[in-house]
Parts: sequence; structure tokens; C-alpha cells
Amino acid sequence: MSGKLHVSNLGKSYRHWGSELRRFASWFFPSISPQKEHWVLKGISFSISPGEAVGIIGQNGAGKSTLLKIITGTTQPTVGEVQLTGRVAAILELGMGFNPDLTGRENAFHSAGLMGYSRIEIEKAMPEIETFAEVGKYFDEPVRTYSSGMQMRVAFSVATAFLPDLLIIDEALSVGDSYFQHKSFDRIRQFRDRGVSIMFVTHGMDDVRTLCDRVILLEGGRALKDGPPDEVVDFYNALIAEKENTKLTVEQRREKNGWLLTRSGSGEARVKSLQLLDANTGTDVAVAQVGQRVLLKLQATIHADIDRLVLGYMIRDKQGHVIWGTNTWHTSQVEQDIKAGEIVTFELPFTCTLGPGSYSVSPALVSSDTHLTDNYEWVDNLLVFDVINASKEYFIGSNYLDAQFNISRKIEESTE
Repeated sequence: MSGKLHVSNLGKSYRHWGSELRRFASWFFPSISPQKEHWVLKGISFSISPGEAVGIIGQNGAGKSTLLKIITGTTQPTVGEVQLTGRVAAILELGMGFNPDLTGRENAFHSAGLMGYSRIEIEKAMPEIETFAEVGKYFDEPVRTYSSGMQMRVAFSVATAFLPDLLIIDEALSVGDSYFQHKSFDRIRQFRDRGVSIMFVTHGMDDVRTLCDRVILLEGGRALKDGPPDEVVDFYNALIAEKENTKLTVEQRREKNGWLLTRSGSGEARVKSLQLLDANTGTDVAVAQVGQRVLLKLQATIHADIDRLVLGYMIRDKQGHVIWGTNTWHTSQVEQDIKAGEIVTFELPFTCTLGPGSYSVSPALVSSDTHLTDNYEWVDNLLVFDVINASKEYFIGSNYLDAQFNISRKIEESTE
């Protein structure tokens, strides 16, 4: 595999000249500037190495789709350059490049041909394209009769029918049924394991954490952050809350255990301490056993009078996937009229039914069911603990189920 992408000082602006004469004159006199200029991308530089999977995240309007269109050549940059090596397969806007009056099969031939494959190669791959898409008889029906999910199935099947050097995927996979999404991500993971470079744009943060080696956060057309998935995703979540709460501050630091701690909030309430304790003895627990009764104890200090206080928890595994979460809004345990100087203690006893592994607890002190209204303090991965299985039957996965097999046997009666 030799897929490599290098983007250098990329920028895209949309210009309004006021007249064709002024535009024409600017070709010969660079000092003549447009009447209006809007930069949707500016100063973007990054590289993707062979076999590397990079996620692109950001809110709507951040410039993600424009960046992909420039990289794939469907839009020209105003400044900067893109260097691509290897064969590229891209899935951008849903149905992009499909002729609605042609059948799925005919569009598959057309799209694969534009990717540079010969008719013989496409005919050889066509049975696999048809099988993977699973649209049945509609494969030979006009695309205008397709649902958005069916279009995505065919587009993805064509783009991944051949092993590319670089696979570029936009938000197209967000449509359609969960079955095909899982099937598609399995194929993407197989490509990554075989050394294919991947550039992936999505709003699915769990997908980014699972699939990507690096994540780039775009904000206002610029690359705001480029780093490990947990660091960039947690920063992005805090950034969204910061937009809603102008008093917010965001800090990040990598702990000695490798977990990233991200703290944000306006400060009216703060976490004083968070402990995982044995529910029976009250002693600290660093390593919990499957089936052990434990207790999460959080003390919050109040620094200003607040009308409502809600505590929320997320428990995540080492990959950043949320294993469990809730808050006192949903359990109808909202604290009212809290005064500055108070200390509020929350205790949550539970049975540890997590599977063996490493987990983190992220607390949030807010005023309602969301941190977007009042985020007093949100701390990702504040408490980290391990789980071992010392007394239960062997099992795999992130959760222990209290399950046993029931087995019966009998001799089949003869029908003769």
C-alpha cells in the first residue's frame, strides 16, 4: 500500500467582484481585490501516512465537506496544494455522481470507471458489489426509485469493491439502517488492518474513537486541534458547551495512567472529591471485582448561589465508549436552592457488573438534563479504576450477565 495525502496551507474563499470587468482586471493587476471575500477554509495543513486512519470533526459550517471536495478534486482551492499518491476511493455527498435515470448496476459501472478501473475489472467485481449492497431487484431499477439508504448501500459497495490506497468517507454512512452501518464499518476496519489510509468525516464520536488513529478538529475553516482521538473529542465536547456558556474555561492534561483528563465549567459548583469505595467497608477501591458491591461518592463545593444542581455520571471503557450513564435529573433527585459555601454529597451504590478491564468515571455538575445550559463543571476521566474477575465464571465483554445455561436431552421417538 502506498496511499499518502499531504495538504499544505490549503484555503478556499468565495469572492464577489461586483463586475466582470473588475474580475478580469484582477488577472493582470493583483492589487485589485474583490468587493467581498468569505474564507470557508484557511491555512489547513496536515498529512496522512500510509495505513493511517484520520477523523475530521467539527460543527456544521466548519469546512469539512469543502475540505473533502478539494482533496478529491471536485472543487479547486484558492490557495495551497494537495498532494495525493495511490488510488483513491471516495464517498462524499449521498448519491454524488449517480445518474438518477440509470440503474444501480449502470451507475456502478460508471462510478467504478471514473475511479480508473477497466470494464473487465468492473465486470469481475460486479457480483460482489451487488451482493454487498443487498438491494435485491432494485439493483436493476433506476436510482430515482431508491431511498437514501439504498443509494448509500450501492455507493459504498462500489467505492469499496476494490482495495484502494486511500479511502475517503463523508457523512454518507449516517443514513440507512444500523445493520448496513455495522457491515460498512466492519469493511472499513478490514481495510485499515490491510494498510489502507482512511480519511473519515463524521458526527459519530464513538466511531471516531474506535476507528481513528488521529483526529483533526475544524472550527471556522481552520484546524483548531490535531491529536489523539480522546484528546480532540473531549476538547470538542467541551468546546460545544463553551459556545453556550461564555464563562467556561477548558483545560486538558494527560495523567500518568495514560487517561486524558479534560475539565470545563463556569465554576459555580465544583467537584471537591470523587471516590470509588467498597459499599460494605467504606475503603477505597482501585481494583474492583466482578459482582462486588461498590459506591461512588462525590462531594461538590458550591461557590455561588444556584437554583438547581444536577449530578451526572458517564462510565467509559479504555476505548472511550460509554458503558453506562445517567444523572439526577432523570432519577428525579434534583437539588434546589443551593447556597454558596455548601458542600453537597452524592452517593451511588451499585453492583459492579462490568467486565475485566480499565474504566473511567466522568462527573458533570449542571442545572438540568444537559450540560449545554449551565455547565458548572464537567470532568472527563476524573476517576480511573480496574475490574478483575476473581469469582465468576469466565466471560468476555464489557458486562457481566447473571445468566446460566439450561440444557435438556431426550431420545427422539421413532415415527415408524
